[in-house]
Amino acid sequence: MGRTVLDEIVAGVIEDLAVRRATASEADLRAALADAPARRDAMPHLRGASSSVIAEVKRSSPSKGELARIADPAALAREYAAGGAAAISVLTERRRFGGSLEDLQAVRAAVDIPILRKDFIVTEYQLLEARASGADLVLLMASCLPDDCLDRLHDAARELGLTVLLEVHDEAETERAVRLGAELIGVNARNLKTLEVDPGVLGRVAPLVPADRVLVAESSVRGPEDVQRFVNEGARAVLVGEALVVDDAPRQAVAAMTGLRRIV
Repeated sequence: MGRTVLDEIVAGVIEDLAVRRATASEADLRAALADAPARRDAMPHLRGASSSVIAEVKRSSPSKGELARIADPAALAREYAAGGAAAISVLTERRRFGGSLEDLQAVRAAVDIPILRKDFIVTEYQLLEARASGADLVLLMASCLPDDCLDRLHDAARELGLTVLLEVHDEAETERAVRLGAELIGVNARNLKTLEVDPGVLGRVAPLVPADRVLVAESSVRGPEDVQRFVNEGARAVLVGEALVVDDAPRQAVAAMTGLRRIV
């Protein structure tokens, strides 16, 4: 069996990581933690009774190619915050998503709400980069981390004061996330191994998740109607990238997706 899209992305991430390690050691990053911006806790907002939005700074994707040029990530982040975003996700993977840690740092300097580093994290070094750059949350993906590595990185992130958004895309990965004790579980409708989208996955896995955990719907969120559907299926938050970066009025788009309650 050949390499999947996810395999190729992770291989590129590891190559780029080696370049950064040659510039800044793990000891350098640990020293930089002393000057890191104060941590902001996203969980109280994400546990709210109505929908919250994690709004994403996203230039491109493996499935769609270039989405938006985003010359000024900080300006876009300010629009998201003004629209009531609970947190801002910043893509920092360079090759397929056109992002960088510099984008995250620019956003951190521009807004006071929590920031998620969204990347393909496979080492503790990347967690240190995230916290030193001002991230409050990090994405860990069950699909590219075996159990022992996922457990280790989950624990390391928490020790650094980072909230983990643990991404799953099927029932087996959801059960892993629940066993691990993840409090924030992202359900990605897109399988990054094949790029295929399964819009029904959140509805199938939601019954597997205890009520004290927070479900986040990822992918296939185009507008308030999709948010309402996901909220009805058990999500408390949505992570939205493409629909916001191509919208001429991102502030209003975020506001329209915020505050929706479950309709039984």
